[in-house]
Amino acid sequence: MKSHYFIGWAFIFFTTIPAVKAGIVKIVISKEEPAFGGKTTGPAGPYEKITGKAYAEVDPVLPENARITDIQLVPRNARGMVEYSMDFYILKPLDLQRGNHKLLAEIPNRGGKLFGGFNNSGGGNDPGEAEKGAEGFLMQKGYTIVWCGWDISARSGHNNLTITVPVAGNKDGSSITGISYEYISFDNDQGTSYRLAYPAASVTRDSVLLTVRSLLNDTPQVLPSSAWEYADESTIRLLPAGTAFQQSAIYEFFYRAKDPLVAGLGLAATRDFISFLRYAPAGGGDRSGKEAGPAANPLAGEIRYTFSFAISQPARYMNDFQTLGFNVDEEGRRVFDGIENWLGGGSGVGINYRFAQPGRTERNRQNHLYPEGIFPFAYPVLTDTLGIGRGDAAGISFRDPRNATHGARDATRFPAVTAGRLSGYSRPELRPKVMEINSANEYWVKAASLLHSDLQGNDLPDPDNVRFYLMAGMQHGSGNGASRGECQQLQNPTRAEPALRALFIALDEWVTKGRKPPDSRVPRHADGTAVMAAAGRLTGTIPQAALGWPDIPGVTYTGLITIHYRFDYGPLFRQGIITRYPIPPFNERAYPNFVSKVDEDGNELAGIRLPPVAAPTATLTGWALRRSGFGLNDGGESAGQQVPFAKTKAARLSAGDPRLSLEERYGTHEKYVEAVTKAVKELEARRFLLPQDAQNYIEEAKASEILK
Repeated sequence: MKSHYFIGWAFIFFTTIPAVKAGIVKIVISKEEPAFGGKTTGPAGPYEKITGKAYAEVDPVLPENARITDIQLVPRNARGMVEYSMDFYILKPLDLQRGNHKLLAEIPNRGGKLFGGFNNSGGGNDPGEAEKGAEGFLMQKGYTIVWCGWDISARSGHNNLTITVPVAGNKDGSSITGISYEYISFDNDQGTSYRLAYPAASVTRDSVLLTVRSLLNDTPQVLPSSAWEYADESTIRLLPAGTAFQQSAIYEFFYRAKDPLVAGLGLAATRDFISFLRYAPAGGGDRSGKEAGPAANPLAGEIRYTFSFAISQPARYMNDFQTLGFNVDEEGRRVFDGIENWLGGGSGVGINYRFAQPGRTERNRQNHLYPEGIFPFAYPVLTDTLGIGRGDAAGISFRDPRNATHGARDATRFPAVTAGRLSGYSRPELRPKVMEINSANEYWVKAASLLHSDLQGNDLPDPDNVRFYLMAGMQHGSGNGASRGECQQLQNPTRAEPALRALFIALDEWVTKGRKPPDSRVPRHADGTAVMAAAGRLTGTIPQAALGWPDIPGVTYTGLITIHYRFDYGPLFRQGIITRYPIPPFNERAYPNFVSKVDEDGNELAGIRLPPVAAPTATLTGWALRRSGFGLNDGGESAGQQVPFAKTKAARLSAGDPRLSLEERYGTHEKYVEAVTKAVKELEARRFLLPQDAQNYIEEAKASEILK
């Protein structure tokens, strides 16, 4: 056993030891073993897997921690600290000196690990068990890979990473109560009960409102108290018991909840664990308890650069992580040098609010009322003057604990707010290098253009430390191309991982060598590729003519797009406390956003056009619409579309399709391969593809059946 694995003991048990700064005070290693079945292929040699739990504490008085909502309302230990703990998982070269001295933290998605596609290794949620992992993109370059829990909504088991945080309570020991909200929708007819994120303060049906509607823009209908009940304080069900929720209907439940978790400690968890691995010495504690000292750091003295990689929910988390100042540790040191965010849009995760539900995400049809799409969206510091005047909006609140007050037009007037992602850094030298990479779905479904535009919808110049990239014509992740799920068309199978790998290498070189990365590629007004959305009732629309969308037989176009609104959550919202939720009919004010225009095929003009878009065989979109039985023509959420071209001119004309057939645009299989090769070479020259991935595209084109 190597000494750097020894476990330190928490200082609170040793009163004779001088006080130390808060942070990671103990790690308990549950398993350390060879990774990848002991297989070795790269220059870093064999890898090992270390799993366990880290115990930490924060000083709630420090300004860096005082910003965590409700941190003052939880128990403190004998040293006045607030305690929490989290799971961790590490893959590292057995001999760290053979590695590249760079740490990559994948931020877990709802507790899970999604990096297998990016790493080109598979491995699922226990990547150290997959022998193929030894051949992974990152292992071949000697990176140490780290995960740690941060999300209170992550479920335990199956190698998930969880976090344990305290419950906030009143100083007299009683439970804190307040309004909470649940969006409920089952895309099946089997859902007969629903578990609440927080227990109800009372199982009487006072101070509650349960509504239902079939489509997003329908008027919600209030269900009488005789139509449902609490099965227990954390579960509701329809009556009579066993009645299923209507398939794909939208139910919304407003109720008085109790015992909020201090979810914002998840921000401190990432900050403190990565800072510990990067900066802490080896430590002197051991398993016997005979010695006490700083917690043992298994990477002590070996990490020179740190990076994060995040997909979807955790990419939004990293937006909050920066805005709220958690990429700077308590010693004033930068935590991450480089950040690659994939699918984060301009949103956060609503983590630093009372009764937070960071596992939620807003899309065209779902979860609009959670505090995710909240100013600031962009990196530059801007001033938001989109305040709501009195009398503007209806809402529901629990000012009187005996009754829910809904429909009352008593909106709060908000003061102007000045903020930006960069406001989380007191000095420019603390700022990391950042790549914000989004699919077309984020532009259509999560208003991603707000990342790089001002609050009037105008283009913003790129900050010195940030680049923005649109993956043209991609859905949120990759569909299998053979199923449609709840939507009308086949899902979009385009994959982003080849470009993500190339951009990560560019990020590494930007951080470690100062080499500038490729210029941003997103829709811009300046080059004529941006088309603005028109605000509607709760969502918006993109006019077909302005977009340039062709009339494709069998494909419905409505222009449905997500709009972010300045909702009124009550006068305590900036303190992290929601006291009211808006309800229809809305009269809120919208932030303007836009998407990329499309070519004559319906494929996007802006962004990184990977070979499936640059040498297309289909129209590929980031948006989709639901089919009958699942909320017809409501948004398809994360799904996109793949609408294949006709093979021949005759078939195209017979169908009335305006898009050229494969025969007309390529002629032969060889010409198709030439078109793919040309696109690939351009992408490689611009550093959007690595040589091996570029060659893979060419080989796939050669092996395809296109025009054979």
